Amino acid sequence: QVQLVESGGGSVQAGGSLRLSCAASGDTYTNSYMAWFRQAPGKGREGVAAIQSDGGTSYAYSVKGRFTISKDNAKNTLYLQMNTLKPEDSAMYYCAADRIAWELLPNYRNWGQGTQVTVSS
Repeated sequence: QVQLVESGGGSVQAGGSLRLSCAASGDTYTNSYMAWFRQAPGKGREGVAAIQSDGGTSYAYSVKGRFTISKDNAKNTLYLQMNTLKPEDSAMYYCAADRIAWELLPNYRNWGQGTQVTVSS
């Protein structure tokens, strides 16, 4: 069984930065492929960034150049560094993990409970 716990969300003004963390426990092989998603009220879940077992990354066009996904395998922790935040980045952010490389598709089997990010203009 895999548990994912996100932290680091909060309120920030436009142009600011936040770093989200996702602590993973359980079967580490299941965490080979991990990603960050977000969901704003009334909208579908959107893939933001994904990281593969070999360290390869992919990003949604809307965040490319502003967000960076990384993973500390020794700590079993996934990160999302978010810079130059915009009001449209406001959403609940979720981390996800699986043994399959879903990249930015929301087909991951394991999900955290989410952490709220609010960006004011």
